[in-house]
Amino acid sequence: MTNPLTSVPIRAARWSAAHPWRAVLGWLVLVVVAVGLAAAVPTQETTDADYRLGESGRADQLIADAGLEEPSSEMVLITGDAAAADAAAADLVTAMTAADGVDEVAEPQWSPDRSALLIAVRLAEDGADDPDDAETVAPLRAVTDEVAANHPDVSVRQTGDLSLDVAIDERVADDLASAEVISLPVTLLLMLVAFGALIAAGLPVLLAATSVAATIGISAPLSHLVHADSTVTSMIVLIGMAVGVDYSLFYLKREREERAKGHSTLDAVEIAAQTSGHSILVSGGAVIASMAGLFLMGDTTFNSLAVGSILVVAIAVLGSITVLPALLAGLGRWVDRPRVPLLWRLNSRIGRGGISRRLLAPVVRHPKVALLLAGTIVVALALPALGMKTHSANLETLPASIPEVQTMREVSAAFPSEGSVADVVVHADAEQQDDVVAALEQLDRDAAATGSFVSTGAPVLTSDDGRTSVLEISMPYEESDERVDDALRQLREELLPIAGLPTGSEHAVGGGPAESLDFVERQQQRLPLIIGFVLLLTLVIMAATFRSLPVALVSTVLNLGSVGVAFGLMTLVFQHGWFESLLGFESSGFVIDWLPLFVLVVLVGLSMDYHVFVVSRIREYVDQGLPTRLAVQRGVADTAGVVTSAAAVMVSVFAIFATLSMLEMKMMGVGLSAAILLDATLVRLVLLPAALVLLGERAWWPTRPVAPRGEPVVGTDPAYVDAPGFAEAPHR
Repeated sequence: MTNPLTSVPIRAARWSAAHPWRAVLGWLVLVVVAVGLAAAVPTQETTDADYRLGESGRADQLIADAGLEEPSSEMVLITGDAAAADAAAADLVTAMTAADGVDEVAEPQWSPDRSALLIAVRLAEDGADDPDDAETVAPLRAVTDEVAANHPDVSVRQTGDLSLDVAIDERVADDLASAEVISLPVTLLLMLVAFGALIAAGLPVLLAATSVAATIGISAPLSHLVHADSTVTSMIVLIGMAVGVDYSLFYLKREREERAKGHSTLDAVEIAAQTSGHSILVSGGAVIASMAGLFLMGDTTFNSLAVGSILVVAIAVLGSITVLPALLAGLGRWVDRPRVPLLWRLNSRIGRGGISRRLLAPVVRHPKVALLLAGTIVVALALPALGMKTHSANLETLPASIPEVQTMREVSAAFPSEGSVADVVVHADAEQQDDVVAALEQLDRDAAATGSFVSTGAPVLTSDDGRTSVLEISMPYEESDERVDDALRQLREELLPIAGLPTGSEHAVGGGPAESLDFVERQQQRLPLIIGFVLLLTLVIMAATFRSLPVALVSTVLNLGSVGVAFGLMTLVFQHGWFESLLGFESSGFVIDWLPLFVLVVLVGLSMDYHVFVVSRIREYVDQGLPTRLAVQRGVADTAGVVTSAAAVMVSVFAIFATLSMLEMKMMGVGLSAAILLDATLVRLVLLPAALVLLGERAWWPTRPVAPRGEPVVGTDPAYVDAPGFAEAPHR
C-alpha cells in the first residue's frame, strides 16, 4: 500500500514538472489574490475586550457594562525654571481646552520637590472611542509641540496611554521594516554560500518571501474570525522565512545531489519528491501540530499566533511540493547558473559531508562519552529555567529610546503614586446600593489594616442605575513585585469573602496587576497540558512516520532538552541580566509572560524540520540494508551540510530580531536563535547519533526494515568506502 505522505509529493512533482508554467502561474495568482485581499479587506485587530480573562476579565466587563470606564487621558510634563514653567503651563491649558477631542484640562500640578509641572488632559468620549489612536492624539500633539516651540527655555513633553500606544506601534513597524530589509540579503548570502550559484540561492528566498506575502494577505479576512494580535505579522515573517527557506533548501539540495549522480532532471525531481518531499510533509505536519497547541491556552494572542503560523507553514509546504518542482524542471541545469566561482569551488572541494564525517567519527567510536558530555552541557544550560520568573510587559520592559516612554518614567518618578492599583467591582440590585457601599468602605479599612494595602481615601464609584459599584484599592509595591500577587490573592480569597457583601451580589477583582496574575495562573495551569499535547502529537507523528517507537521517544527527549536550553538562556540573559550592554537592554528581572509558551511550540516545531530530514536519510539507508551504526554515520554526514545551512538561516533570522529595540522581540530572538544553534549542532550532530548508535538495531523496534531481495545497497560511494564500520556492512 502506497504511503500517502510519499505519494502526494510525487504526484504533485510529476504534474508540476509536466506543466511547469501552469504551476508557476497558479502560484503567482495565489500570491497576487492574497495581497489583493489584504488591500480590499481591512484587518480586524484585537480589542481590549478580547484580552479579558478570568476574574479580572469579569471585573472589566462589569465596569464596561455599567459605563464606569474612565475616559482616556494624556499628560504633559513641563520641567525647567519655575516661572517659565508656569507661563508655559498657562498657554498649554488655554490651547488644550480649545483642542478637538478634549473634555477637560486639569489644573497644573507641581511635583513635591517642585522640579516638574504636570497637566492632565481628559479626552472626550468620542475621542477615546476612536479606533485610530494616532488621529486622536494628533491634535494634542500639535498643541504640545506649539507650546514647546514658543517656550524654548523649558522642556514640554507629552505622554499617556494613547501616546504610548501610537509610539510603540510606530517603533514596532520600524523594527519590522528594518528586520525585513536585513533578513532578505542575509538569507540570500547564506544560500549563496550553500549553493555557490545565484539562481539556486534565489529560489528558496523567493519561495519564502512569496509564502509570507500570501499569508499576510489571507490573514486579513481570517482576522474577522480570529482577531489579529499586533505581534502576528512579525511572527509570520519570522516563521515564514525560516520554514520557507528550509523546505526549499531540503528539496533543492536533494535534486542537485541526484543530478550529480547522473540522473536526468525529471528523475532527480521525482527522487527529491519521494525523499525530501516526504520529509517536508512530515515536518510541516509536526510544525502545525506543535503550533495548534497554542489554541489550548484559550487566549486571543495565542489564537492569533496559532492561526498565522499554521497558515504560513501550510502555504510554504504547498509551494515546496508544487511550484518548486516546476521551477526545477523548467530550469534544468540552469539552476546552477550563474556560478560564484569561489563559492562553487569551495562547495565542490568540501563535498557532501566532508567536514561532518571527521566530526562524527569520535561520536560514533565513543557514543557513551559523547552522550554524557553533550547531555551534561544541555542540562547545565537548562537548569537556570527552574528559577524563571514571568510577568506581563510593563513600563519597565519598554525601550527608553521612545520619548513617550522616557517621559512616562519621569512622570512616575516625579509624581510617585501609591503603587499598584486593584479594582474591587460589585454588582447587586439597586436597592442594595447602600449596603454595598458600606461593605466596600469597610473592606478598604480592613485591607489597609493588613499592611498589604493602602487606603487612598477615594470614594466608591457607583453606576447611574445603582447596580454596580467600584472601589479602587492600592498596594504599596511596584507592579512587578511578587508581593502584589500575594496581596491580590489575600484580597480575593480572605478579605472579600468576609466583607459582608449582600447575598446574591456578584464581585470580582480587576485592574492591571490582577490581569497579569490571571494570565500567569492560566498559563501555569495549562502549560503542562500544552506541553503534553505538543510532545505527544509530535511523538505520534514520528512513530507513525518512521515506524519506530524508540526513535519517537529519542526525538521527544531531544526536543525537551532544546526547550530547556531556550528557557535557561532566556532566564540567564533577561532575568539575571547577562550580556545587557552587548544586547542593548536593561533587565526587568523577569521574562515576559507569553514568551515561554510561544518559544516552546515554535522551537519544537522548527527543530523538527531538520530532525525529520536527518532521520529520514538514516532510515533510507537502514531500509537499504545498512547496519544502524553505518546508516547513522552516513545519514548524518550526508545531511550535515543541509542542516547547517537550514540552521544558519533560522539563527540569522532570529538573531536579527534579537537586535530590535522592543524587549519582547529581543527575548524571542535570543531564545530561539541560541537554542536552534545548539540544537542543530550539539543535539542533532552529537546527541542524536550517539543515542541511535547505542540503541543499534533496537532503534527501529518493533520492526527492523529489510531491503527487498536483490536491491543493491547504496553504499559504494567512494567517500564512504573507507568510513569506520563500512567493511562490516552487509552488501548483497
